[in-house]
Amino acid sequence: MFAVLARRIEAAWGGRGALAWLLYPLSLVYRLVLALRQAAARVAGWPAVQRLPVPVIVVGNLVAGGAGKTPTVLAVVDLLRRAGWTPGIVSRGYGRDGSAILEVHSDTPARSCGDEPLLLRLRGRAPVVVGRDRPAAARALLAAHPQVDIVVSDDGLQHRRLARDAQLIVFDERGAGNGWLLPAGPLREPLARQVPARSVVLYNAPHATTAWPGEAAIRSLRGAALLAAWRAGEAATEANLAALRGRRVLAAAGIARPQRFFAMLREQGLAIDALALPDHFGFEQLPWPAQTPDVIVTEKDAVKLARDTAPGATRIWVATLDFRLAPATEAALLALLPRRADKDR
Repeated sequence: MFAVLARRIEAAWGGRGALAWLLYPLSLVYRLVLALRQAAARVAGWPAVQRLPVPVIVVGNLVAGGAGKTPTVLAVVDLLRRAGWTPGIVSRGYGRDGSAILEVHSDTPARSCGDEPLLLRLRGRAPVVVGRDRPAAARALLAAHPQVDIVVSDDGLQHRRLARDAQLIVFDERGAGNGWLLPAGPLREPLARQVPARSVVLYNAPHATTAWPGEAAIRSLRGAALLAAWRAGEAATEANLAALRGRRVLAAAGIARPQRFFAMLREQGLAIDALALPDHFGFEQLPWPAQTPDVIVTEKDAVKLARDTAPGATRIWVATLDFRLAPATEAALLALLPRRADKDR
């Protein structure tokens, strides 16, 4: 029931129809709450902003729902590592049990840390700490890993308590939707006329979808690997993906924008039966028939599947994403960070 209502509301964000207008008064209340928080920050300095002894990059979006933050964080971590930094990641850990500070390890259950932080740990090869209190999580990260000299905050754009040196704001094909605030529209905060200070805009879409200047991400499917091989750290290959052409494959995706995943599989020539699942679907029970020959899932879904899941007739494949920042985006983001010479002194 709730999932159906949520999908109807998200569909309404694309325009200003009857449902959006029905929710518009609640958007005005939301705007008032935002204004009061901004006034408290200006007048009383609340909430207090905390600065870490290392630079901070925040990756987030202005719209609700998945705009591609997780692959963006992974791309940022890769960029920082190539630039000579040693990054660590903090995240709230949406959908997990509890809210206490927890370091994520490769064998941490997704229900304890959240599926996205676990994927960041497995794919990013960087330490990850989750916690509702972002500054405390970041301090725990630095205490446990003193070699970390820069922190990437996953989905922390609206969490003002953690001071940041740079922001990477991600939009997808939806842009700003109908331009209204939640719940009548998708915006978490008003879309200003100009890009906020010390911010870079990234479009997880073929082209810009708002008036803000920014570059499009470079994205494609890298390949596929069997679940057990992927869990063991083996690389996905294009050959595995090609081998699935000509078969009937069930594609399952428990992500915010499953149609994007399905479209990428079809672009690779796969004939798929699409199974869209709720975002952060837990996979406590497998949602496909037991005798399904081939199933392909996203990496975010794979972290919740044990390597010996469906050891019988079903082959579970994991499709991996090749997601890169445009050179101009990389240069603009690095330009906002302290000079390496200043850092080394």
